[in-house]
Amino acid sequence: MIDRLANTGKVRQIFGEWQETIIWSCLQGIMGEIYADDRKKPHSAAAVLGDFVFFAGEPKREFVINLSKACRKDFVIMVPENDGWGGMIESSFGRKAKKVSRYAIKKEPQIFDEENLKRIIRTLPDGYELRMMDEESYNQCRSQEWSRDLVAQYKDYGTYKKLGLGAVILEQGRVVSGASSYSTYGEGIEVEIDTYGPYRRKGLACVCGARLILECCRKNLYPSWDAQNRWSVSLAEKLGYHYSHEYIAYEVWKRETN
Repeated sequence: MIDRLANTGKVRQIFGEWQETIIWSCLQGIMGEIYADDRKKPHSAAAVLGDFVFFAGEPKREFVINLSKACRKDFVIMVPENDGWGGMIESSFGRKAKKVSRYAIKKEPQIFDEENLKRIIRTLPDGYELRMMDEESYNQCRSQEWSRDLVAQYKDYGTYKKLGLGAVILEQGRVVSGASSYSTYGEGIEVEIDTYGPYRRKGLACVCGARLILECCRKNLYPSWDAQNRWSVSLAEKLGYHYSHEYIAYEVWKRETN
């Protein structure tokens, strides 16, 4: 059995002190959804937002399977609270679940050196334009596969303008790099950052990240960072973040892949 919860109060203790902003977005009712095994007396819970699913509480294989059906997506990234949940994911999906390492970055308000971020912005090469995300760049990002995740969790520009925040770099009017909110929670955003393939290794992502962080500082929002790979860890450190720890996630394809 699985229930989508409108009142998330009963599952807050299940997620405990898990330092994950996507969970906070769901619990706060800002974005995403919370599911539980029982509406009145929950023992297992999941926070679902975008491509991510976070499992907490009592590990249950049936809950994993039912939650996967509720997501209605061909691809999800499942993050287990512990090895028990990891085992349930592996037994539920077999070779469709790829075990991967991700890298948590410390959440440290007031850590950023604004002068250093401004110096990074000044390294933007000639021929490029740096600006904050507007409706035109939002629409561009949404229409391109490489940049879609920069804005995908906001159904339209009006929603993004209200909840989101981002910086983009353009060449001749075309978005070629961006740093934006993947999701939003009460005290800040979860950062998503990417650059169009031919424009990588030019420092553009670092410039976008610096601009976004400065804007977050100005608005008293925290720009939380979670790293998919070591490159992302290195970029985060250049911008002033500090590495925390490695953790396990599962990239799950519901359909068979070659």
